[in-house]
Amino acid sequence: VQLQASGGGTVQPGGSLRLSCVASVSNNYCMAWFRQAPGQEREFVAGITSTGATENYADSVKGRFRQSRDNPQATVYLQMNGLKPEDTAVYYCASRPSFWCSMLTSEYISWGQGTQVTVSS
Repeated sequence: VQLQASGGGTVQPGGSLRLSCVASVSNNYCMAWFRQAPGQEREFVAGITSTGATENYADSVKGRFRQSRDNPQATVYLQMNGLKPEDTAVYYCASRPSFWCSMLTSEYISWGQGTQVTVSS
């Protein structure tokens, strides 16, 4: 599975961005977003089940980020609102051949190239 992420950029605190991830295959795959800040481990941000019926989020982004997917277009989105400086990181989309998502990086078989999100005044 090949993944292509896009939509990163630089915004001021409180601003919004929408990330997109286009997959070569997405049916029957959980799709998730992770992020990695400099000097830190990659961490789970959000996941959406293969049908889009269930979403889960890291506590740090709940209520601010919303994930969605368009299966016919094999695309997932991460709408990020109320951005904070601590959201600054490289964001990666990932997929695993399962209905359910996992918060563990080791359980994902495919990764996009990453897109930089910078939140700064």
